[in-house]
Amino acid sequence: MNKGFTFKQFHVDDHGCGMPVSTDGVLLGAWAWVSSCRDSQTQVNRQTILDIGCGSGLLSLMAAQRTQSGTADILALDIDPAAVTAAGKNFSASLWSVRLRAERQDIREWVRSQPKGRFQAILCNPPYFNHGEQANCQRRATARHTDTLSHSELLSCLQYLLAPAGQASLILPVYEGEALLTMLADYGLHCRRLCRVKSTAAKPVHRLLIALSPQDGDCDETQLTINQQGQYSAGFTALTRDFYLKLLSCQRAAGIIQVFVL
Repeated sequence: MNKGFTFKQFHVDDHGCGMPVSTDGVLLGAWAWVSSCRDSQTQVNRQTILDIGCGSGLLSLMAAQRTQSGTADILALDIDPAAVTAAGKNFSASLWSVRLRAERQDIREWVRSQPKGRFQAILCNPPYFNHGEQANCQRRATARHTDTLSHSELLSCLQYLLAPAGQASLILPVYEGEALLTMLADYGLHCRRLCRVKSTAAKPVHRLLIALSPQDGDCDETQLTINQQGQYSAGFTALTRDFYLKLLSCQRAAGIIQVFVL
């Protein structure tokens, strides 16, 4: 029976969620922009973070840990009721329960009731399969396939919900990520950070970490290799050390590095 994952400052029970805790999620949660922003009305450093397709709530919990000064309220949305239930339980058991909230919402409908530019930071580990056979488990299929949230719909939501200087952070496979980047101009968005992720130095790039903003400017491009010479690289360790209890081993599964923790 899956008992979930225990990180340094929180536990995630992902039982029943369409997508379990994965290295993709941890990479995004550690890399995403969650810097505090000044609220235009109260003139205090207060930030509102949105987690789209929150699943078990991993990204929201990581964002809460990274904003421990208490200056960020985090709203997590998912279309799957089981995921919202799991996220809510994980939030309640965390140190930051007062700043975390999970709601069942279809972002495509929900966005219509929101004020423009509400969020300074948005996190999303989006569906990425545009075609092909879907998983037998409906929850997994919903989490993985773009039937319930196409990338054009996602970009439209990001364009509307992001504050002028806000950023949305995503992770996608290379092909889907590059296709999304070609669509940005149509939605008034710009790539401000781009990290190309490789499992090993000898392997091709397999994931793109992408930060988008309505604000134009230079794009900071970097590369991260997860495993070097049979061990986790210095870059990967530095990025994730605040979260993993201990990095034990790597295992190749479906072409993706999986991380096991105590």
